[in-house]
Amino acid sequence: MAIKDEEAEALREVVGVFSDADTLQEAIDELTTSGFGEAEITLLAAERAVVEKLGHKYKKIEDLEDDPAAPRADYYVPVEAVGQAKGALMGGLMYLGAFAGAGAVLASGGALASAIAGAILAGGGGGLIGAVLGESIDELRVRYFDEQLAHGGLLLWVRAWDAEREKRAVEILRKHSGRDVHAHTLPAAA
Repeated sequence: MAIKDEEAEALREVVGVFSDADTLQEAIDELTTSGFGEAEITLLAAERAVVEKLGHKYKKIEDLEDDPAAPRADYYVPVEAVGQAKGALMGGLMYLGAFAGAGAVLASGGALASAIAGAILAGGGGGLIGAVLGESIDELRVRYFDEQLAHGGLLLWVRAWDAEREKRAVEILRKHSGRDVHAHTLPAAA
């Protein structure tokens, strides 16, 4: 009877390895449009987090596929959302700089024309800072992918609450060139 209780609490997940960010994103996109929630989709955390949690570096991504202790990162944010975030960051800093510049000129007794010129200059500076920060976002994404690809691929896990969802997740990962796609049981504490 104890075995049956453990089986009832067992959680299943599907795992696959991807050779590039584009096919990984295509798989994630299809998973989310097929009813899998963002909380059911995880990726391997950055290499630093893996080393911190496991206490050692890993050589091959396959060494972590079925390791329930491998640190996970939440669902990967779509490329479009990153572009929107970068635009908002650049635009927000541009407007903040422009208002601050105009306010400073007006507060010092400057004329409206000077305030407008100050706003343009300060806004450009804020936009430049936003652009630099936006490039940092891209660099972090590239470094994240490069680290994992150097170890053999991009690792993706999908929680499957029942046999039907497990089968669907396997199909989607294979359809999008996932390799070593398989399901495994997680310990109940996972």
